[in-house]
Formats: sequence, C-alpha cells, structure tokens
Amino acid sequence: MAAAAALELAHWSTWAVCAVLKLPQLAAVLAAGSARGLSAGSLRLELAGFLVFLRYQIYYSYPLQTYLEYPILIAQDVILLLIILHFSGNMKQALLYAVTFGGGWYLLTLRKWIIDLAMNLCTLISAASKLAQLRCLWQTKDSGEVSALTWSLSAYTCASKLWAT
Repeated sequence: MAAAAALELAHWSTWAVCAVLKLPQLAAVLAAGSARGLSAGSLRLELAGFLVFLRYQIYYSYPLQTYLEYPILIAQDVILLLIILHFSGNMKQALLYAVTFGGGWYLLTLRKWIIDLAMNLCTLISAASKLAQLRCLWQTKDSGEVSALTWSLSAYTCASKLWAT
C-alpha cells in the first residue's frame, strides 16, 4: 500500500512540475528581453523528442496518464521557441518549424518501423538537446537568461519518471 501511494505521489508531482516546468525559463527570457545563452537548436531537439514520445504513446494506445504531461511540455516548448525566435529576429522561421513538426507528426506513423525507430532514438535526441544547450552556454559564456530552476525541475521530473517506471 505504501509503495502504491509513493508511486501515485511521484506520478502526480511529476505532472504538476511538468505543468509549470518552462515557466521560470519563460519569465527569465521575458524579463531580460533577450534569449542570449539559450539554444534554439536544443529546444527544437527537445520538442522533436517530446513529439515522438507523445505520438508513440498515442499510436500504441497507452493510457492517458502515462503521457498526460507531454502536451503541456510541448505547448511550453513551442511558446519558448517562438519567444527565442522573436528575440533573435528569426520569426520567419516559425512557419518552417510548424510545417516540419506538423509533417513529422504524420510521417511518424506511415509505417510501424518508423515510429519504433524514432522512439528508440528519443534518448539520443534528448541527450543531444542537453549537449546543444551546454554548447551554446559554452560559446556565449553567458547563462544570464538560462533558468536554473527550470533545469532543476527538469532533473526532478526525469528522476521521478525513472523511479516510477
């Protein structure tokens, strides 16, 4: 009974943290009026990984509670990407990204092997996303707009998901 309660707590706390995960980052960028130190490439990779994971869960009819946080994370990533594009003067790329991600959403399920392969690459995509962000930080030597709270919350959600699964 205690183990079941702990798992339930991990599940709901992870969902609650994911619901606000990117808000500290969004607030930091908006307050600074700059996205310096943030990697749009990292965010695109993270968004791709989230979309693949969500599509996989839907394709194989997993229960909603196993992936409920992903639509919220995707929405937050899209908003953050748009803000980064705005501050970097690249808003024209937004349509290209929308078409690419939208097309990818449907291409993933053209064949079963495509969605399976994409899901197997999700860990690599996620790691590449973090490395791209770290590379950007190294190159700019500026972490002023990067939210330590968002990174800490992200680490919590990863750890709780690993523990709960």
